[in-house]
Amino acid sequence: MNNEQRGQEALQELDRALRGRDRAEKTKPLLVVFMAAAAILILVGGIVYAATRDGADTVAEDSNELPTPEVLAMSRETPLDNTVTCEYPDNGEAAKAVSKPQTKDVPATGTTTVTLNTNQGAIGMELDRSVSPCTVNAIAHLAKEKFYDDTVCHRMTGGGALNVLQCGDPSGNGSGGPGFTLPDEYPTDSPEGEDTQVIYPRGSIAMGNTGTPNTGGSQFFLNYQDSTLAPTYTYFGQINEQGLETLDKIAEKGIEGGALDGAPAEEVRIQTATVS
Repeated sequence: MNNEQRGQEALQELDRALRGRDRAEKTKPLLVVFMAAAAILILVGGIVYAATRDGADTVAEDSNELPTPEVLAMSRETPLDNTVTCEYPDNGEAAKAVSKPQTKDVPATGTTTVTLNTNQGAIGMELDRSVSPCTVNAIAHLAKEKFYDDTVCHRMTGGGALNVLQCGDPSGNGSGGPGFTLPDEYPTDSPEGEDTQVIYPRGSIAMGNTGTPNTGGSQFFLNYQDSTLAPTYTYFGQINEQGLETLDKIAEKGIEGGALDGAPAEEVRIQTATVS
């Protein structure tokens, strides 16, 4: 190739380069727009995905309502030994003089009947030693020693999740006890006690407490309708049919002042408590 040919080739290369640069300059804005649009689409797509994902989680979370409480089983899954040892630690001054129950070889089978003979009628209670033997042992002991005689059922609740008549305090104001405490038993000491809420069914009997473990004393509550509670109240028996009729009569009269929680509208006094 001579110099003239080389010159022509160089001019052609320069021309091609210039045309290529022009095309690049002309298409550059389009590329920028395209790339910007693509970036926006990616961003929007990400936002839509995130929003959709978050929305799905929210729906799932919103649809996970609290489980409906189950009715507390009236028996243990695993039976206790035939006898147990109980502890009843001292706890302040007794509202009424009484001795402590026996602590060794306490029966953990069978039932004991305690009848509350009230001014409103009899309330028979079938106490189940197989579920809460230390509690039944203590309640029967207190009844035998006339701890409950001539005492009022000081509290009644209704119109909501708690429907009970509470008894067992000789002082009559909810602060009194026997001078010792009872251990928590069923369902607190069993796997059933792991649930957050359970239904203590109509007719069931459970121990009151102060809200901390092992603080039961002499006070108990009678469920005249289902009550939804944490499973931290020792269940220990059932009210018989006659007792439920008496409770229904008491409940129909309502609560003092039309309240949802307070003293019964008409006094309920335990005249005697007998064990059979």
